[in-house]
Amino acid sequence: MTILITGGCGYIGSHMCWALKDQGRAFVVLDNLSTGFAQQIPNETPLVIGDIGDQALVAQVIEEHGIEAIIHFAGSIIVPESVTDPLSYYHNNTVKSRSLIENAVKAKLKAFIFSSTAAVYGNPQEATEPLSEDVQLEPISPYGSSKLMTEIMLHDAGLAYGLRYAALRYFNVAGADPKGRTGQSTPEATHLIKVTNQVALGQRDSLSIFGNDYPTPDGTCIRDYIHVSDLVQAHALALDALLKGENSFIANAGYGRGYSVLDVVKAVKEQSGQTFKTHMVPRRDGDPAQLVANSSRLRSVTGWTPVHNDLNQIVKDALNWERHLIEQSKDD
Repeated sequence: MTILITGGCGYIGSHMCWALKDQGRAFVVLDNLSTGFAQQIPNETPLVIGDIGDQALVAQVIEEHGIEAIIHFAGSIIVPESVTDPLSYYHNNTVKSRSLIENAVKAKLKAFIFSSTAAVYGNPQEATEPLSEDVQLEPISPYGSSKLMTEIMLHDAGLAYGLRYAALRYFNVAGADPKGRTGQSTPEATHLIKVTNQVALGQRDSLSIFGNDYPTPDGTCIRDYIHVSDLVQAHALALDALLKGENSFIANAGYGRGYSVLDVVKAVKEQSGQTFKTHMVPRRDGDPAQLVANSSRLRSVTGWTPVHNDLNQIVKDALNWERHLIEQSKDD
């Protein structure tokens, strides 16, 4: 079968491409290249430059390439930006996803895998414990709301039309391909591990730590960091589960263990061999003290067993990618 990967030139999407290539699967990428990088996917990948909201184009791609499943990564992901420009996020993440879902329904595709987020939980009261999928959903940003709306649309489309889907709620995705083929390449990305690595390598002046008075062991926020390579394997397994007859499902994607901001700083210093400046600044609105995933559903439904569950490895792989980007910029 052939799989359509939307946003396949982006950070997670490009890792999905390499994972599917390693597995010998056929796939096509649809990306408008607004934030993605075509050079980060395998050279022989069929790449259609276009928008997921263009239903005529998507229908053409599905027909011409014999698409039987979609893995949907395309979308906007910067939480503060969603607050200042919410209508853009509802258009890009929700309206266009609705169009893509309609294409999938009309073509009677076998499976639809959706890139969701832990932002659907908002600032949960149960944040001291690993979060299950059944806690109350109260997103506090248009980004989280836009993703939750898509989950709702998938649920309703499943009931009405029989669309089989899986929505994976990501926690903090980090790291890079251990083989160095792709990684997080957006220069101004806001991911903590990427930013901290950039500080260690002299690409940024210092690291801001937003609050050190949280009810955590060291006072800084705790997050569940998942290696991007483990995450894309979860997508491949979710697809296999649906194709084998598993019912549609929503599942958390995380390791079930959290690390604080200071834990990340320590790991980056150890892996880079560099010291660097950090400075404490006030908390950001809406930052929960702790967000850690209960991923038992993902493991039980798909058989997912992560192999990169180590903060030092996550940091090391991300650091190696940052060094690659620096060398690449010198060559350019």
